[in-house]
Amino acid sequence: MSTREFVAAEGIDVFYGTSQILFGVSLAVAEGQTTALLGRNGAGKSTTLKAIAGVAPPSRGVIRVLGKAMQGEKPHRIARAGVGFVPEDRQVFPEHSVEDNLLIAAKKGPDGQDYWTLARVYEMFPLLVPLKARMGGNLSGGEQQMLTIARTLMGNPSGLLLDEPSEGLAPVIVERIGELLRTLRDMGVTVLLAEQNMHFCLDIASHAIVIDKGQIVYRDTIEALRNDEAVKSRYLAL
Repeated sequence: MSTREFVAAEGIDVFYGTSQILFGVSLAVAEGQTTALLGRNGAGKSTTLKAIAGVAPPSRGVIRVLGKAMQGEKPHRIARAGVGFVPEDRQVFPEHSVEDNLLIAAKKGPDGQDYWTLARVYEMFPLLVPLKARMGGNLSGGEQQMLTIARTLMGNPSGLLLDEPSEGLAPVIVERIGELLRTLRDMGVTVLLAEQNMHFCLDIASHAIVIDKGQIVYRDTIEALRNDEAVKSRYLAL
């Protein structure tokens, strides 16, 4: 596995208005790694991903993408640098077809890579093939989640930020998304996965970071977390 970092955050603070949400958050995800960012609802998971993606710019600290400082850059420039962001609310284009949603996002990656073509995305997401002509707004929640991940891959990012991909979905769809993420992991795709559902991540992620009240409180392998009842009880139990 590469030792180069896909993304790294160092000491970032984020405010929404006068309310501070993140307090000196530092984390790093190496290329080829699947890392779960875990925490209860409101712990700061989504804000951490939004900070990295430039949607919620930090007031302090440093964010690097593939070694290049990116704090203060606009979201589209961070995306062009290689960050693929899959937001919690999916944000498909409701009045465009599935295929148009995919084609809108098509571009080469920051190093000119174009692995994720339309044909390859359909091969990876067979559920979308019979839905090519369906409007995005007429898809189920699970279908929209699949489309959003597929659309992000069409931009050939260096890695993915996934915000709560299992939230609010039927168990059968959650299992399909889990299978997809395991496949991407085995392909060497870099993923930072923000999740409240620890059990969803146990067979997907290699590493775990736990956030609580806007601060990182734990870092280790996912296996170490699996066996750490004290951390699970204190920070992850519902």
